[in-house]
Amino acid sequence: MVRTHKTGHGPEPVIINELNIRSVDRGRKDILSWRSALSGAESVYFPNRSRLYDLFEDVVLDGHLSGIIAKRIDAVLNKDLIFQCSGKRCSAMDELIHSLSFRQVMRTIMETQLWGISGIEFIPGQQLSCQLIPRKHIKPESGIIAYEQTGADGIAYEPIDNVWIIGDPKDLGLLLKCAPYSLYKRGGLSDWAQYIELFGQPVRVIKYDSYDEQTKLELKKILDESGSSLSMMIPRQADFELKDGKQTNCDGNLQLSFIKALNEEMSITILGNTETTTSSYSTGYAQSKVHLEQQYEITRSDLVYTAAMLNSPKFLSILRAYGYPVSGGLFVFSKDMDIDYLKTRLAIDKEVSQMVPISDDYWYNTYGIPR
Repeated sequence: MVRTHKTGHGPEPVIINELNIRSVDRGRKDILSWRSALSGAESVYFPNRSRLYDLFEDVVLDGHLSGIIAKRIDAVLNKDLIFQCSGKRCSAMDELIHSLSFRQVMRTIMETQLWGISGIEFIPGQQLSCQLIPRKHIKPESGIIAYEQTGADGIAYEPIDNVWIIGDPKDLGLLLKCAPYSLYKRGGLSDWAQYIELFGQPVRVIKYDSYDEQTKLELKKILDESGSSLSMMIPRQADFELKDGKQTNCDGNLQLSFIKALNEEMSITILGNTETTTSSYSTGYAQSKVHLEQQYEITRSDLVYTAAMLNSPKFLSILRAYGYPVSGGLFVFSKDMDIDYLKTRLAIDKEVSQMVPISDDYWYNTYGIPR
């Protein structure tokens, strides 16, 4: 393991302490900001993801987006995970698997698909303990963790045993695709709020004689004291016509349909479907079942990905340094018991077994039957 700072409270992470952490940029974001940040992240000579990740931090505040992200991640975190040695469950690892630190590692692995890269620094000690490395400081193109989020000087992370950088150096994550929809949705909600403010209450129009200033003052006082609805005072001699847009958008459905379309695009990007989160006007059992099967496929892919990362030589060596008995073993998720899917598969397997021999291992592995 790498060197650590010793204090009266135990070892502290080295990498995190040496970084100059900056606050997230919470300034106004729009599509131009997204394109500019993307250009900076994809730069050939001086790539930098700091502006893009600041944008992502703003985008994930979207309620719908954060909900579907949690849904995809929880589908993996809530699956039963065990550690096997020689095909048998190693109960000595159960306490580790159920710990908060291990759950944080799994969550970070899943979040890598959203952000493109993630970094974890494992703090030396008796039990697994870790801290997330700020993504803006990770420079995968040059293999360093930069001291400044926009700088080029830093610490090479490859030789460090207790630092684990996850992800493809060229991947910018699924949030890159969701960001434009979230930004457009924010503008759509603002337009909808403005529409409600203007036309959600009746418009009060009072006319007065232009030469009667006393009446004008009294009418103004009445309007000020009778509520905050939109009100207008015009001379009786003036020609006034209110263009409210109600003939084409009488109930604000234009903004609502726009926001729904943006939510559906984000659902498809993260979950691969829309019907498992929201229902459409044409929804039905068959359509919902197809969408659910699509989400099952994505969850199965996430399980394979997470298991592969947990069983990577890097992570197993980190656990070995903590003293966990990982030699010769691997992490395994329990079988996903989709009853309808298994019924269909069993009917096919029965037919196939009458034509060709099927090994016992296939039945055990496919249907999750304990040996």
